[in-house]
Amino acid sequence: MPKFDKIAVLNKMADAPMVPVFYHSVPIVACNVVKACYDGGVRVFEFTNRGDFAHEVFAEIMKFASRKCPDLAIGVGSVVDPATAALYIQSGACFVVGPLFNQDVAAVCNRRGVPYVPGCGTVSEVGASQEAGCDLCKIFPGDVLGTKFIKGILAPMPWSRLMVTGGVEPTEENLTAWFNSGVFCVGMGSKLFPKERVSVGDWQYITDKCRFSLNIISEIRK
Repeated sequence: MPKFDKIAVLNKMADAPMVPVFYHSVPIVACNVVKACYDGGVRVFEFTNRGDFAHEVFAEIMKFASRKCPDLAIGVGSVVDPATAALYIQSGACFVVGPLFNQDVAAVCNRRGVPYVPGCGTVSEVGASQEAGCDLCKIFPGDVLGTKFIKGILAPMPWSRLMVTGGVEPTEENLTAWFNSGVFCVGMGSKLFPKERVSVGDWQYITDKCRFSLNIISEIRK
């Protein structure tokens, strides 16, 4: 059962608006990354459903985080069908993210009071997602659509909460551009977790990058 409800998750995203996006097949590595992010101020973390037995790794992360990261809301990403969403919600996922919008996934998440953050690449997809009860939409791929797309949506639909994923980097220039365009939060993957750092267990690097990024975002939003 999810530890945090929809309102709590959205509030955490608002307070610390950077969501690390990560997958690893080895549970202990994934747990160490989660803890490193948490120590850096992260309070919302997305584990992507991308490998064989990923749900088993997720279950281990949830058990670990319940002890070591009590204020962390952990969700699942790369979900494209309702069965997968239900599987992860049963394992405690606090939110569900997808690369696309699926009405059936929305129904499963709404039934359990879990935020569904679908991937959208057009204004119509954002509108359809909102009609299905999605409080937050993922603009994906961000590096293709760009900051002007965010501004273009918010002009006629200023009530929209948008999270951009893809093309987000832990730099002042990049984060300033995205938040000045009006995003609610950002999802960040490989730039936070260089393979060479993960492979040698340099968890402090990840902690420092998370803290650096969140500090930049805090300054931008003042």
